[in-house]
Amino acid sequence: MTLAQDLTLAAKVRTDFPILHQAVNGHPLVYFDNAATSQKPQAVLDALRHYYEQDNANVHRGVHTLSARATDAYEGARDKVAAFVNAASRDEIVFTRNASEAINLVAYAWGMNTLQAGDEIILSVMEHHSNLVPWQFVAQRTGAVLKYVTLTDTQEFDLDQFKTLLSDKTKLVAVNHVSNTLGCINPVQEVVALADRVGAKVLIDACQSVPHMPLDVQALGCDWLVASGHKMCGPTGAGFLYGKLEILQAMPPFLGGGEMIADVFLDHSTYAELPHKFEAGTPAIAEAITLGAAVDYLTAIGMDKIAAYEHELTAYLYSQLDTIPEVKLYGPRPNPDGSGRAAIATFTVDGVHAQDLSTLLDQSGVAIRSGHHCTQPLHRYLGVSSTARVSLYFYNTCEEINTFIAALKDTIAFFASVFDD
Repeated sequence: MTLAQDLTLAAKVRTDFPILHQAVNGHPLVYFDNAATSQKPQAVLDALRHYYEQDNANVHRGVHTLSARATDAYEGARDKVAAFVNAASRDEIVFTRNASEAINLVAYAWGMNTLQAGDEIILSVMEHHSNLVPWQFVAQRTGAVLKYVTLTDTQEFDLDQFKTLLSDKTKLVAVNHVSNTLGCINPVQEVVALADRVGAKVLIDACQSVPHMPLDVQALGCDWLVASGHKMCGPTGAGFLYGKLEILQAMPPFLGGGEMIADVFLDHSTYAELPHKFEAGTPAIAEAITLGAAVDYLTAIGMDKIAAYEHELTAYLYSQLDTIPEVKLYGPRPNPDGSGRAAIATFTVDGVHAQDLSTLLDQSGVAIRSGHHCTQPLHRYLGVSSTARVSLYFYNTCEEINTFIAALKDTIAFFASVFDD
């Protein structure tokens, strides 16, 4: 991709993101840590400010004007999220603090109350800790058995092995849609279809897919899907759980308190209808409203356009990384047009610790992630303790990739000179 082509989308949106227009350590900021959290456009910042300046009140509980406006905005955000993922009903969207809480909600409200000793849960070795630890809790409490899908030779989800793990004992499959480390796009539609044949439920961790590509939960057919708002131009402290209506109706509440009740007596309580049954206490009102603003922003751009542009960025990023022989990449290669994987490049440099690499790149204004990316089991499987990760979004440019590549080459040369001395 040329820099001229690069101006098709990024140039249109970069002015919407105030944080991108600053210097870090004397250099223009290059923000390549989007898999950890995305930046926020002015429309989202304005929505947060507007709520606190104009509409700040508790939702659902008041008849006064401010409460009514806050409730309309809060519930309007639910409608926006439901439409964004094509849920069949707004009642299938439960607001949570983040995807981790959403997974825990399913683990405790469904897993702890449904699974029994000998039942099997299938995960993969590439899962984020948030889609591992809750199921370990469930297995420890219920006696359920955890099984893991490993990787193919190209470091992708091994669908053939997955088929061998499925049986009438399988009650749940919980997998990510896109690996936050490998960048592979997992065959979740096939996973759902295969799991359905044995009567197993499927939970999809869509944190790395919802912000980057069109997604339709009805077409996927999954039973639950989770995402975090802060990775999709929204605020921290707001995520959501999608669940099929009949499944959510059958699940008991996760937390008790205000809002999630119908009637409370001294000796028992009855519970509110969906989705409020799962939203105990005063919710993150401002955060949900601004998540709705983020959905509006992404929808206005078009998720298909975002995906196509990120494919171009991915192709260019990999073509440039391929010019550096010291770099070892993890995960599958992109297709020639950059499709087939996420706009993530996880790598190591021989003789340079990932943290040292990240620290020196920061001195050039380039922000990347280093560490295990909350995938310690995957790193052990790969035989590496720490990796560096570049993750792009639709406001990034080829020019920024060039800046990163030049800084990376300089950093590698610096460490080579130190070791030579």
